[in-house]
Amino acid sequence: MTAALQTSRPSIVFDGVTQVFTSSDGSEVTALDNASFGIGRHEFIAVIGPSGCGKSTLLRILAGLVRPTRGEVSIYGKPVTGPRDEIGIVFQKPTLLPWLSIRDNLTFPMRHKYGRVTPQEEQRGEELLEMVGLGEFGGKRPDELSGGMQQRAAIARALLHDPEILLMDEPFSALDALTRDELSLELLRIWTQRPKTVLFITHSIPEALLLADRILVMSARPGRVQEIIDVDLPRPRSLETLTEPRFNELANHIRRQVFSRHVVV
Repeated sequence: MTAALQTSRPSIVFDGVTQVFTSSDGSEVTALDNASFGIGRHEFIAVIGPSGCGKSTLLRILAGLVRPTRGEVSIYGKPVTGPRDEIGIVFQKPTLLPWLSIRDNLTFPMRHKYGRVTPQEEQRGEELLEMVGLGEFGGKRPDELSGGMQQRAAIARALLHDPEILLMDEPFSALDALTRDELSLELLRIWTQRPKTVLFITHSIPEALLLADRILVMSARPGRVQEIIDVDLPRPRSLETLTEPRFNELANHIRRQVFSRHVVV
């Protein structure tokens, strides 16, 4: 279970990606160091590691929001040089526009980019609201919904243009434990119904194990891919999965890696 290109024909490839940021005082901080791995089509990859290890930087580079200092990221063999239409992003906070209804928040990116929303997109928005359990709340404003419901709306918004790749940056971190479990199961259901290639950033080991096909364990800064773990837990998964002996075995292994003072390269 060492860091390597694990898929024979990965859809996404990180090849020797290093990211160095320059601070306001002129000093340099290496966020990522020589990250190399592949992600297969419709594979669910979770990334876990200590704070400041470059998890979100990985996501932003793949999204085309940051250009790596060294190395290259490619999707379907083409280098990522900027944002791409086949990518949807869900952030830590829903970032819904408070003056718009939930329905209009879903379609806002299309209206902003193209100046209009087609009847087909409006229909798809209604279908997505039903899918995430918000069918009767489309006319509500964000402040009329709970935090979990707002994040459901954010997921639906990211799915509106039916992206091939879904990037999720700790989307459930601000939620209470019960809502977090509920949305993790909801995400599994959506992913099963509408398969996507997913890169999911999290600090939660149980969340990563419940959701992912593989887990990238990152070292402390400078962030390196310390280990890639195959999550050999059978699907479909449920809350009962958390009680399986293999689940606890994998969780304990990841904890030792994340909290170890020694970085395994």
